[in-house]
Amino acid sequence: MYMMVDREATIRIPPDLLGENLDEVLVHLTYQQVEGKVDEDRNLVLLVTGIDRSGDGRIVHGDGGVYQDIKYEALVFKPDNKEVVVGTVCEVLKYGAFVRFGPLDGLLHISQVMDDRIDVDPTSKRLIGRDTKRELRLGDKVKARIVAVNVNERSPRESKIGLTMRQNGLGKLDWIIEARKKEEEEAKK
Repeated sequence: MYMMVDREATIRIPPDLLGENLDEVLVHLTYQQVEGKVDEDRNLVLLVTGIDRSGDGRIVHGDGGVYQDIKYEALVFKPDNKEVVVGTVCEVLKYGAFVRFGPLDGLLHISQVMDDRIDVDPTSKRLIGRDTKRELRLGDKVKARIVAVNVNERSPRESKIGLTMRQNGLGKLDWIIEARKKEEEEAKK
């Protein structure tokens, strides 16, 4: 889920940057120290805006830098358990597919793709249902539910997120449209 949040932080300004424009230095250092990191609420910070100084900076004895409190707004992304996401299949492997949604990837294990036994075609990078003959390929758009979240705070791109498409209303977007059309036709009868 994407959210805009207000945050406060303390930024260390190294001594070699003290002669520069303070506001520009704070903006640059905030981008460098905050964006792409996981915050205290386990949100991935995507974008920082509205950076304002809060009070005067502090000098710590024995450290040549200045510590400046700031306030800022941040666009964050937090994958929540049971949340439904729409993403694109970005990798197909023998044990499932990785789906990119927002800035992260989630694993759609082979057992969670559909209610059918699945064959893997590694040469053409696709998963094929044995009975339904439905295919999941690289680049397909899917709707999935998050079933497990383990955010890696040091390297957010390496977070482990489990997905499923084995529930009503989930699956490859083409399958969902096909199912709705079928339901509408049956309702007309």
